[in-house]
Amino acid sequence: MTIHSTINTPIDPVKLDKLAEVAVKVGLQLKANQDLVITAPIAALPLVREITKHAYMAGAGLVSTFYSDEETTLARYRHAPDASFDKAASWLYDGMAKAYEGGAARLAISGDNPMMLANEDPQKVARANKANSIAYKPALEKISNFDINWHICSYPNPSWARQVFPDLPEEEAVHKLAEAIFSASRINTPDPIAAWAEHNANLKKRSSWLNGERFAALHFTGPGTDLTVGLADGHEWHGGASTAKNGITCNPNIPTEEVFTTPHALKVEGFVSSTKPLSHQGTLIDNIQVRFEAGRIVEAKASKGESVLNKVLDTDEGARRLGEVALVPHSSPISASGILFYNTLFDENASCHIALGQCYSKCFLNGASLTPDQIKAQGGNSSLIHIDWMIGSNLVDIDGIRADGSKVPVMRKGEWA
Repeated sequence: MTIHSTINTPIDPVKLDKLAEVAVKVGLQLKANQDLVITAPIAALPLVREITKHAYMAGAGLVSTFYSDEETTLARYRHAPDASFDKAASWLYDGMAKAYEGGAARLAISGDNPMMLANEDPQKVARANKANSIAYKPALEKISNFDINWHICSYPNPSWARQVFPDLPEEEAVHKLAEAIFSASRINTPDPIAAWAEHNANLKKRSSWLNGERFAALHFTGPGTDLTVGLADGHEWHGGASTAKNGITCNPNIPTEEVFTTPHALKVEGFVSSTKPLSHQGTLIDNIQVRFEAGRIVEAKASKGESVLNKVLDTDEGARRLGEVALVPHSSPISASGILFYNTLFDENASCHIALGQCYSKCFLNGASLTPDQIKAQGGNSSLIHIDWMIGSNLVDIDGIRADGSKVPVMRKGEWA
């Protein structure tokens, strides 16, 4: 069916309401009297309103939303004094960290134009990102350590839709992106909440098998890739729903197709090439090629965005080491859609991936009781950043390596073996 530019409502309001309900009831499993902190692009106001409604219907104590706006972000890069780019709103992030310490849940809506900063000074972009990462660390630690229930979902911002579907009129592009979001988020099913329960159970089976195998490492081979990723001592695989330290089981990411764990920060060797572009803070980084020695990236190249990539890698010592490795079948619904979303939340669920930077303490046996020093001793990485990028395809094989050196097929040609 062709959708013409005369569409009055390119985003189906019934499906948007269902997405909001899933965000609250599945993504967060928000509890009575629990406060909620939302961050969102101002373009996502329709979804924020629906989420806020469902949050209060679920008994939320107080919902507080903080909005971003692309035009005001760009105004900073075009008109702010140079010193501005070493500043960040630490007072805001300190407040968020305090809210999470007090038991608040966190929900982020993604949807900004992935190329928003592509034409801005990469030095300023890197400085602003670093300042923001430093300021955000107290709040990020509450999230990455799963102290709280948290969730990320998406809204089809027109500027994002134009990037994904550049040949379509804006309203058609928004409609098509909205439908892709609804499909990937299982909103198009008769009972989305039941569909998520079934999907979570399937992901649990995969992670349980991997936990039973107790591999010492994973070996990735494919075009431009021969990478051995040692796994952290006492690592634990997770996928789908996770139980936070506050006892609430949440789905941090919707959509999600991955099972993931923590690599050993000192035991990654070899080289790997990206299989999809990475959209990072408004810059597209494409054809990434890196080489690891003793867990550290010692060479890094990219055909596009290389200067930004290298600035990211210089954020801190942990930025050149891995904090996550995730397995996703090439036949996942997001991969099968054939859409490049330029958004990590979606694109990482089309492909196996790794993440630079901070690890998840959740991905250790008894992780909730481990101190930062214990996590480090077991191979967990620490950094101001956590950036996922895609390394899987239908040409990539993965073997699990046991402690005795024997190998077990995990994936062949991008599918579970």
